[in-house]
Amino acid sequence: MQRIMDIPGARSVTLVDGASGLAIAAAGEHELVDEHEDAAATTDVVRAVLGCPALASGRDDDVTELIVCGTRGFHLLNPVPGDFDGRLFVHVLFDGDTGNLAMARFQLQGILVELAEDGHGR
Repeated sequence: MQRIMDIPGARSVTLVDGASGLAIAAAGEHELVDEHEDAAATTDVVRAVLGCPALASGRDDDVTELIVCGTRGFHLLNPVPGDFDGRLFVHVLFDGDTGNLAMARFQLQGILVELAEDGHGR
């Protein structure tokens, strides 16, 4: 969690069990809602997107990232790769003034790939 919080502009991160909608771990400042409300609400968003055939770009296409942009920041919701049956995802909130969307995406994806590799004993 700390490595994700070290990405420039990161304000909060929540690791979510998408099957139950519960927060597994959290870090940073959860200002508007706590990590439990965050987990429940973002689980609904992720489920809605994953269940929407209109958002698939082709056959055998998996959603690897959701980006929500606001006037003061942006949110990245990424499934955690690995043998989790698509259950785990992270929700990271970034500050719009100090965060960089492209760099945040690149760094977060790298951290999640390393996490999946570590989980497989590599």
